[in-house]
Amino acid sequence: MERIAKIKELLEEKKALDVIDYDLKDKDYFVDYVIVATTMADKHAQALLDHLKKTLKPMGETFLGVDSSDDWTVIDLGDMLIHLMSEEYRAKYQMDKFLDQIKNRLRND
Repeated sequence: MERIAKIKELLEEKKALDVIDYDLKDKDYFVDYVIVATTMADKHAQALLDHLKKTLKPMGETFLGVDSSDDWTVIDLGDMLIHLMSEEYRAKYQMDKFLDQIKNRLRND
């Protein structure tokens, strides 16, 4: 999907690490896509958010909400969530493991 590729490209060009996308369509999850990226510091997360807004809003992307702390920023685009997480929080909350379980779950478990 072009949109996912564009968002990943924007994150990577601003030095986000380990950018992974999860296609959760048809998985009974509340969004269709999730992107997870590791940040280097809370200021880095803010810079990534600003870069995404500056680039994606003119392309028609709607930011429904942003919730952030020093270690974790969640961006709600309606059908997609973007998680910008410190390396420590990404390991602690095992977001990738959780999303992999949803992605690999059979439709009618």
